[in-house]
Amino acid sequence: MDASFFETREALTRFLFLKDEPAAVDLCFVLGSPTVSSMQPAIDLYRMGLTPRILISGHGRSPNQEPECETHRAFALQNGVPEAAILLERRASNTLENFAFSRPIVQKEIGWQTVKTVAIVGKPFHMRRALMTARKQWPAHLKFVMRPSTDPIDMPADVWWQSAEGRRYVLAEIRAIGSYALQEHIGGY
Repeated sequence: MDASFFETREALTRFLFLKDEPAAVDLCFVLGSPTVSSMQPAIDLYRMGLTPRILISGHGRSPNQEPECETHRAFALQNGVPEAAILLERRASNTLENFAFSRPIVQKEIGWQTVKTVAIVGKPFHMRRALMTARKQWPAHLKFVMRPSTDPIDMPADVWWQSAEGRRYVLAEIRAIGSYALQEHIGGY
């Protein structure tokens, strides 16, 4: 392979795969997904005392045919997060809807004026689009902390190109960012 392959792979990895160190946040926002591995960073932040609330978004169906937010909620409860710390958004079926449908929930339950920092939790390859969508759909004063899943099933940054499935996910994510940009659903670029 020539050097340009590695430069392209590294550029895609740097662009998509965002990961910040754990930090104290006012809210942890979990994007729904078919697997509960996306929930683990939120559970970890709660256990470390770094977030008082977790908002789980997503109506998509998990493997057991239950809405994703309900499956993630059950996993959080099994792992020590109390019911009182969990908020649910039950309608979203894509990233734009995750943020758009969650916005009034945050306003009603917490109040945007009291939220300054938000951890966004999801699949590793999805972090850039999640951040760009948050920047467009949520209040401009927010600071975001990106906390992707670290489960190997979620195609981490250091191996995504090694499988056809990983390459498919990454290239689909690049296409989705382009589509969201053309529809003016994302910001911060």
